[in-house]
Amino acid sequence: MMWLLIVLVSLLSCAAQLCQKQAAHSHQRRLLLRWLALSVLLLGIGMLIWLVVLQRVPVSVAYPMLSINFVLVALAARIIWRERLNAVQLFGTLLIVAGVALMGVHV
Repeated sequence: MMWLLIVLVSLLSCAAQLCQKQAAHSHQRRLLLRWLALSVLLLGIGMLIWLVVLQRVPVSVAYPMLSINFVLVALAARIIWRERLNAVQLFGTLLIVAGVALMGVHV
């Protein structure tokens, strides 16, 4: 159950980062503020769920699990904005996934 909450926090954080990127591309102030407001909302919900996680999982185990955000954001940027991922980035991403998998054994 806890690993599902950690994944949910990561997804919310990833979505918030994507909203911030979209806000940076907004040329209208109204759109910029909407994207930023959505980002803050997603981060706030993620923080509340994160507090539940921290009540039950040692921070030394839970926090490194959030590094999956690097993977999620990079993949989403590739899909949404067609940003390039080079071989070094892909290798680093695989290392992060391996590390998160090893940490997840203890959750």
